[in-house]
Amino acid sequence: MKERPSEWIAILDYGSQYTQLIARRIREQRVFSEIISFDTSADTLRESKPSGIILSGGPNSVFDADAPKCDPGIFELGIPVLGICYGMQLTAQALNGKVKPVDSREYGHTRIAIMGGTRLFKGLPTEFDVWMSHGDQVETMPPGFKASARSLSCPIAAMRNEEKSFYAIQFHPEVVHTQFGNEIIRNFLFGICHCRGQWKLADWVDATITKLKEQIGESEEVVLGLSGGVDSSVAAVLLHRAIGERLHCIFVDNGLLRYGEADQVETEFRAKMGLDLTVVHAEQRFYDVLKGISDPEAKRKAIGKTFIDVFAEEARRFKGCHFLGQGTIYPDVIESSSALHGPSETIKSHHNVGGLPPDLKFELVEPLRDLFKDEVRTVGHVLGIDSKLLDRQPFPGPGLGVRVLGEVTPDKVQLLQQADLRVQEEIKKLPTYKNIWQTFAVLLPCRSVGVMGDHRTYEYTCVIRSVDSIDAMTADWTRLPYETLATISNRIINEVRGINRVVYDISSKPPATIEWE
Repeated sequence: MKERPSEWIAILDYGSQYTQLIARRIREQRVFSEIISFDTSADTLRESKPSGIILSGGPNSVFDADAPKCDPGIFELGIPVLGICYGMQLTAQALNGKVKPVDSREYGHTRIAIMGGTRLFKGLPTEFDVWMSHGDQVETMPPGFKASARSLSCPIAAMRNEEKSFYAIQFHPEVVHTQFGNEIIRNFLFGICHCRGQWKLADWVDATITKLKEQIGESEEVVLGLSGGVDSSVAAVLLHRAIGERLHCIFVDNGLLRYGEADQVETEFRAKMGLDLTVVHAEQRFYDVLKGISDPEAKRKAIGKTFIDVFAEEARRFKGCHFLGQGTIYPDVIESSSALHGPSETIKSHHNVGGLPPDLKFELVEPLRDLFKDEVRTVGHVLGIDSKLLDRQPFPGPGLGVRVLGEVTPDKVQLLQQADLRVQEEIKKLPTYKNIWQTFAVLLPCRSVGVMGDHRTYEYTCVIRSVDSIDAMTADWTRLPYETLATISNRIINEVRGINRVVYDISSKPPATIEWE
């Protein structure tokens, strides 16, 4: 049985795009939460002893032939249960209530009215706005339940059985669009599940170091691919605290990094932190395999395969290593498997080392696999890692290879590095810099005519992309000040020879993606 804190919330995942947000909102209250499979049995939950159970929303209708169900036995465990959206309909169905399809799906902001005293809505106004997203609704409540809220189109927008601590709501409290959503979650955690909110990442660090020592042993060694990003950096420092010089880090310089990044990684981890770091200069090897390739997916595969080849060649030198350290984080784990159909149907493959040759039989060590990105940063601060490194924005695994559109060449990469350097220098001057998820430059494969110093130019176009997000699942373009955009544009055009036009991307995700490729 997996080891968890004594106080935790189990989230049964029915495929909602918001399930990760539920886990985040709970952890923000200093209560540990974990997303588990929707078909987890009541016996398994009884053994793991969660303080509460949440049934998430999901894209299905309970009337679908293959609609995911829950084990009805979870309602016999004596553990508080909160059903959200689809989870509310499952609750009604499992406990002999009745669900009906509605003529038109209710989606977006909806005003609800609280109908009576309930611990879930304690301290909240009698009316407020919530975020609905459903095509079915409860028509008849199960025996012992009372209605807690209604809307104009949904007579039973929330219901409860206070005696058994069963609660269900038709809306999503985890999204920012719902007023008092955090208060609702807090009421469930502390007023109903009687959590104490004592989960601290500082305690997690100590416990994780102890577990790493137990997993790796007193003599085994670990090899880790260090990219210089937040996740691999924090994983490296954690492992170094646990096993010291028995950790061997490999940094592959693929020539597709940000300006000065390779030198920064070498200085930070070898000179300052004392880690055993091997730097592999493989720039030309990557440029050779990318020659003539312009398709984005083909570039990603070429970069990924070459990285594995280079890493494997270097890893073979460490013959005493039987463990492979990785900076896998919780969203990687969630997004690498489908909630409803198992690991064979993935949303996306996470970016860590995979597909190593058969002769490299490593046991994985993934100390961060239960943490979200913001929690990883907090752990980094607890470990004393430099804030300049921890506060860096996310960077794609293929690096600038997916920000140079079309064929990747050394000249284009160097051009983009210089443009992106100006972007980073200016964006860091903003007081809101830490609130921006990602800001970067993209080099387009097209040229345009310009005039500079009475001379005609025919040079590349650079795109500035800046987005606000919580977890990169959705994102909106950043409303950067005009003055900042003007300065960035002027600096790139005046200081970077080869670019004569700068444009700003104002697309949201969806329908666009954050990266261009």
